Amino acid sequence: MELTMLYYLIPSIFMFGCGVYGFITRRNMVSILISLELMLNAVDINFVVFNRFLFPGQLEGMFFTLFAIALAAAETALVIAIIINIYRVARNVDVRDLSKMKF
Repeated sequence: MELTMLYYLIPSIFMFGCGVYGFITRRNMVSILISLELMLNAVDINFVVFNRFLFPGQLEGMFFTLFAIALAAAETALVIAIIINIYRVARNVDVRDLSKMKF
């Protein structure tokens, strides 16, 4: 049975849609970060799928995905550090309660 590109793209589109929904509707910074990571993972899946089906002998999509995963890990560490510092000052990580970054 031959798997087509559609079998991989539909879950990726669903993941990206869930990430966008969570990013728009959530007010907790940690939940927003998780939604952003979900969107980034969906994009990484798309990179691998398009590389596999359009250029089967080349690995540019795989290397770009590894670079994107490393960049997402660094971004997550930085954002968690910012969230911890905001929690230390404001005792809350709700986006609605934060009007400006400098307290």
